Amino acid sequence: MDSSPFNRLPQDTIHQIFSHLPLRQIIICRSVCKSLYSTLSSPAFLHSISALSPHPTLSLSLIVLRPSHRSYFHLSPNPTLHAFDPCLNQWLRFPLSFLPFPSILPIISSHGLLYLWASSPSTHVPNPNPTSSGSSNTSKTLIVCNPLTREFKALPQLGSAWSRHGSVLIGREPNQVLVLTELATLYSTASSWLKFSSNLPSKPRSPVLVDDFVLALCDVGSPWRSQWKLFKSSVTHRGQQFTQKWTRLEKHEWGDVFDIIKRPRLIMGGKNKVLMIGGLKSSYSLHSACSTILILRLDLESLEWDEAGRMPPEMYRHFQDSSKFKVFGGVNRVCFSAKRVGRLALWESFEENGCEKSEWRWIDGVPGNGDGLCRGFVFDAQLTAIP
Repeated sequence: MDSSPFNRLPQDTIHQIFSHLPLRQIIICRSVCKSLYSTLSSPAFLHSISALSPHPTLSLSLIVLRPSHRSYFHLSPNPTLHAFDPCLNQWLRFPLSFLPFPSILPIISSHGLLYLWASSPSTHVPNPNPTSSGSSNTSKTLIVCNPLTREFKALPQLGSAWSRHGSVLIGREPNQVLVLTELATLYSTASSWLKFSSNLPSKPRSPVLVDDFVLALCDVGSPWRSQWKLFKSSVTHRGQQFTQKWTRLEKHEWGDVFDIIKRPRLIMGGKNKVLMIGGLKSSYSLHSACSTILILRLDLESLEWDEAGRMPPEMYRHFQDSSKFKVFGGVNRVCFSAKRVGRLALWESFEENGCEKSEWRWIDGVPGNGDGLCRGFVFDAQLTAIP
């Protein structure tokens, strides 16, 4: 490349050429040589891309796998984030070795940024069994980073109990971070966390943050029989004053919508909609078997449910012998995993000729899936996202 005529082009010209390429092609070009990597990673180039915003091809929607809390990237010299590109049907890898922390755990993504739990370098003590109580004294920090630009910043430290039991939600802005548990909620500020009571009837399941309110499922049943209900909480703040109040969200017209779903989960559905996903019970009996996996959709404006999809029988037979399965995704893509299945089931919705359609397919070649019970989230990769 030192003798290439390409190097004699003005930097502005190079920036103009590459700024009109899709993000996938820009990433490929950065891998060609050191010169292109430096040029396509420079602040000037990123500024030229930002000037074209919004640019539909400058983001890349991926499905990211994350390890469980029991399998942190613990003292790994080369931690790697595995991501699936649904458009090209191939797996990608993002190295995370640029993060100077002894152990990290990717948990969520928003605004083109990746959020991870990390052990503080100053307090971390190597432990051959990271799930034992000896690691409970380790301070944890929420890290926000962009794996494409390798920039990151740390939020104020928290105790390990929050990282083990709290659900992290991201608001409209990258710095609006909530950590939610059954008893309390933390709200991030520039230098500290503000804490206020949650007082939920049970541990919230799969909470989602929609604009300025949180939706979560809570079990209000008995030890012998679960009874799931939808709860809503508005989060308002004025200066340093924060308030939160949970109310049960229900309508008489919903009927038995929560009684027909086994082990329901919530996922953001896009366009002011939320998806509720779980096994479809074949009867109302206590230990009823499921006939398939059902995807319901709640319109948050009209508060009406409709069916978005159900898993085909030939696909569900791989899940029916599993006592539990994992669900993750968002907007128009939902992934399903279960033990001994060995691959992921993917549901996708899309518009075609003005009509909404959906399809189911398998994702093969899942890396490092262990027992097959995969967890993950959607990551919209962007070069211009700044932690």
